[in-house]
Amino acid sequence: MSEAPKRKLRSNFPRGSYLWSVRNAQWHGMGLSEADHEKPKIAVVNSSSELAACYSHLDQVAVQVKQAIRDAGGVPFEIRTAAPSDFVTGAGARGAYMLGARDVVTNDIEVAVEGAQLDGMVLLTSCDKTVPGQLMAAARLNVPSIVVPCGYQASGTYKGHHCDIEEVFIQSMHVVTGHKPADEVVEMSREAIRSPGVCSGLGTANTMHSVCEALGMALPGSAPVRALSDKMYADARAAGERIVQMVWDDLKPRDILTPGAFQNAVRLVLAFGGSLNAVKHLQAVATEAESGVDVYGLFDRLCETTPVLAGLRPIGEHMIEAFEDAGGARGLLKQLAPLLDTGVMTVTGRTLAGNLEGFEVRDAEVIRPIDRPVSSRPAILFLRGSLATSSALIKPGIGERKVRRFSGPAICFDTSDAALAAMNDGRIRHGHVVVMRGAGAFGGPAMGGGASRVVFGIDGAGLGEHVALLTDGHLSGLVCKGLVVAEVSPEAALGGPLALVEDGDTITIDLDARRCDLEVAPDVLAQRHARWQPPKPAFDRGWLQIYRRNVGPLEQGAVLVRPEGAA
Repeated sequence: MSEAPKRKLRSNFPRGSYLWSVRNAQWHGMGLSEADHEKPKIAVVNSSSELAACYSHLDQVAVQVKQAIRDAGGVPFEIRTAAPSDFVTGAGARGAYMLGARDVVTNDIEVAVEGAQLDGMVLLTSCDKTVPGQLMAAARLNVPSIVVPCGYQASGTYKGHHCDIEEVFIQSMHVVTGHKPADEVVEMSREAIRSPGVCSGLGTANTMHSVCEALGMALPGSAPVRALSDKMYADARAAGERIVQMVWDDLKPRDILTPGAFQNAVRLVLAFGGSLNAVKHLQAVATEAESGVDVYGLFDRLCETTPVLAGLRPIGEHMIEAFEDAGGARGLLKQLAPLLDTGVMTVTGRTLAGNLEGFEVRDAEVIRPIDRPVSSRPAILFLRGSLATSSALIKPGIGERKVRRFSGPAICFDTSDAALAAMNDGRIRHGHVVVMRGAGAFGGPAMGGGASRVVFGIDGAGLGEHVALLTDGHLSGLVCKGLVVAEVSPEAALGGPLALVEDGDTITIDLDARRCDLEVAPDVLAQRHARWQPPKPAFDRGWLQIYRRNVGPLEQGAVLVRPEGAA
C-alpha cells in the first residue's frame, strides 16, 4: 500500500465517546480491533440474490473485494440491497417492481452507508436497475465510490444456433400469438443461460455497465466483462484496492460526475445504440448529483453528430463477447475521443485522456473508427409533437429503414394483455398504430405495463413492418423491432395527450421530421380533455403507492421527489 497523508475520517469518532464506544463494542464482538477505527471503513454494496442468475455469483466477488480492501489498509463492511431482476421480479404488478426497485436500491444504500457514516463504497453492480440505483446513491451521498461491473452470462446454442435470453423472450411471445410451439421455447430456455451474470446482449445492464466506465465511475477496461472470468475478478480486486486510496484522497463522485462526464456517457450510448432506458437512468444520476445537467437535452442535441461505431445485438450482428474482446467501453471511448471531453476526472485519479493513452482497439471491424462508422444515422431519436409535447424516444436501428414515416388509425389499450388478446383475435391489422397507455412512471406505476411483450407479439404475428406502436411506458433494453415509440411524455395518467386518443384517430410518426402527432382538431381535443377523468390507480398500496405519490417527471429521471405542497 502506498503511503498517503492521512485526513480525518468521518467514520472515526473521538475515542471513548458514546459513538466510538458503542461501535467499538459491536465491532470488537465481530473480531475488529481498536486500531481498525483509524482505517477507512468501506461499504461493499452487494445486491446478491438467489432469485436470478444476474446476482447469484456476487457473494464470490464480494469475498475478493473485501480482502483487497483489507490488504490496502481499509476495513470492509458488506451491506445488502434489493436485487430486482426484470425476468423474475417483473412477474408482479404488471412489472412495476422493476423500475420501482431502482429507487429502493438507492435508499437501501443511503440507510446503511449514511446511517453508519462509512467512508467509501465499492458498488458490485449487476442487473438493470442496480446500476442506476447504485450510481444514484453515489451521486446523492457523495462519498468516494467505485463501481465494479460483475459481468454478463454465457449463452448457449439451440439446434446449432446461438441462443440467449433475448431469443427466449422473443420466441415466448411468438408462442402467445400462436406462431411458435410452446415445447420448442421450453427447450430453448434450458439452453439459453450457461453461467451467472446479466443478459448477454446490449440490453440495459451491459449498456449501463459501459456507462459507468464512460462516466469515469468504473476502472478503465472493466466493462463489459464475462462473469466469473479472471479479468472480472482482477478488476474487482483492483477496485477494492483503489477505493482505499480514493478515501484518503477524498476523490468523490461529484468530482467525477461533471457535465463533461455526462456528455461522454451520452456519446457512448449513442455510438453503440444502447438501451433507451439509459436516458432516464443517466438523468436520474444527474438529478441526484444536483449537477443541473439536462441529459434529455444532451441526447437530443448530440444524436445527430454521434455516429454509430459498434453494431451489437439487438441492433446489430456482433455479440457482446466480440465487443469485449475488441476493447469494450474503453475501445469505444478511444474511437470517440475526438468528440469527447477527455479532460474529465475518473476514479483512477487520472483524466479520461490518461486512461485512454496508449490503448488501441483490437478489432476495428467490431468497434469502428469515426471516419468509417457502422451508420451515420442516429441510433436513438427524440420525437416531439402534439402527442409528445415534452418528449418521446425511438430506437430506429442501424439499418436502412423501409418505413420512416407512418400514418394510420389508432387502436388503444390500457394493458398488454388486452393488446395481445386483440392481436390474437385479429383486431390489430395492417396500418394500425397501437396505443398502449397508463404505463408511465405515475400511471403504471413505475412504468409497469409490459409494452415489450406487445412489441414481440407484433413481431411474432408478422406485423412488425406493418404496425406502429406508441406507449408512455418503457421498453426492455433488448427491444429493437418495428416502429416503436416509447416513454411518451407527458404520460396519459397525468392527462397527457395520449389520454385523449380514441380508436380511429389518425396518428403520424415521422422519423426524419422527428415528430409524433395526433391528427385531431384542437377544439375536439379540448372537448375530450374537459370530460377526461384520471384513471383509478392500480396497485395502490405498499411500496408502489409510496412510489406513485412521490415520483417526479421523466425529465428529472423519474426520481423520487418531495410531494407537491410538502414543507
